[in-house]
Amino acid sequence: MANPSELFLSQRVVTDPGSAVTASLEGTRTLLVEVQSLVTKSLLAVPRRVTVGMDQNRVHIIAAVLERAAGVSLSQHDIFINVVGGLRLTEPAADLALAATLISSFLNVPVPSDTVLFGEIGLSGEVRGVSQSRARIAEAAKLGFKRVVTSHAALQEQSFGKDISCVGISSVGEVMEVVFKTGAA
Repeated sequence: MANPSELFLSQRVVTDPGSAVTASLEGTRTLLVEVQSLVTKSLLAVPRRVTVGMDQNRVHIIAAVLERAAGVSLSQHDIFINVVGGLRLTEPAADLALAATLISSFLNVPVPSDTVLFGEIGLSGEVRGVSQSRARIAEAAKLGFKRVVTSHAALQEQSFGKDISCVGISSVGEVMEVVFKTGAA
């Protein structure tokens, strides 16, 4: 297959809240993959957390970090996560896209369709760089994406060309401002 990223993104609905694209490494190949979240008010005493294609414990951690560091209160909401195409994302680079989809679904506001997000999120809400940033950004540019949101560390001393804008952030709270053009919830 010439470009599997095109296959994974071919049926993407870009206007729906709760969806974002991340750049993930599968072996030595960079793949752009859609991550979906559905956040709904829970009627249960213990809200459900259902994940397909992502570690459930990682989802719990990112939800807790969003509540603490970004003011997005998910503790009384059911959370459903899906990685489109049957892939299993195991690297922490998908954290930033996961956080964006959770915020997007919670606010009912779509992530801009021309944006790719990647970066690891630490327990205090910091966004950390990940390996192979240049390859991830090149794959996003190749598929026509116009903007990448990642950690400041991933962008230091690198130039990526005029076809794609790279925005560096240092904390998960900045996702609200950079991606959704709003302050913390």
